[in-house]
Amino acid sequence: MLQKIKEAKVYIESKLTKKPVLGLVLGSGLGILAEEIESPVMIKYNDIPHFPVSTVEGHAGQFVIGKLCGKTVIAMQGRFHYYEGYSMQEITFPVRVMKAIGVEHLILTNAAGGVNKGFSAGDLMLITDQINMTGASPLIGKNEAELGPRFPDASNLYDRDFNFQILAEAKNMEIDLKTGVYFYNTGPAYETPAEVKLAAILGGDAVGMSTAPEALVAAHGGLKVTGISCITNMAAGIQTTALNHGEVVETANRVKQTFIKLVKKIVEIA
Repeated sequence: MLQKIKEAKVYIESKLTKKPVLGLVLGSGLGILAEEIESPVMIKYNDIPHFPVSTVEGHAGQFVIGKLCGKTVIAMQGRFHYYEGYSMQEITFPVRVMKAIGVEHLILTNAAGGVNKGFSAGDLMLITDQINMTGASPLIGKNEAELGPRFPDASNLYDRDFNFQILAEAKNMEIDLKTGVYFYNTGPAYETPAEVKLAAILGGDAVGMSTAPEALVAAHGGLKVTGISCITNMAAGIQTTALNHGEVVETANRVKQTFIKLVKKIVEIA
């Protein structure tokens, strides 16, 4: 693992003139934010040693590195998922590499289904915590002390103090930013109505198929973590119509200006 991280790091750094301090992971339909990055350098995942390849519609499959709100950022325009057949270690490999090249704060975004009945399609939710229902963890296996501790603390996975700052800024911008717990399932099938009911009983506010492993690995590596879910539909059993990925991308596109405005403010105050 350490050797693979080093080789990917060396390749990416060979394309850069300045080290990024902020990492962004842009979920389904949310890659539009990368277009806001100034003087961008694009690096395709399939050019980077040991990188998986994103196979999901709406994911461009590249890093975009440059300036955003005066800060040097590295954005993942598309991510990897457990349901694509990759291991937990493979889907979180980019987080390890971002840490190695100097990233100190990771901002994770995703498209999610609303479980909280107070939400509506198009809402944005600040993640306060997560529930991993997959039974798998990217930290299983031999622990490399260089990457993080054997038993990392996950009690403040999504930095509470910074979340308070985000909520204050959202209020000033008149953005109705929801808060809630992200409930992680493997996918690729959308949850059944019974699974959504279970998520609600256990305290989940939104369900999705990403983010939780990346947040855990980022925290393991000592990074500050922030998470934003775009509620692209209400989950099964709450929404009466059939769920489909096209709807996810369509809703993300509808709220893109609010999403861009919020994430740029987060980058500005980070």
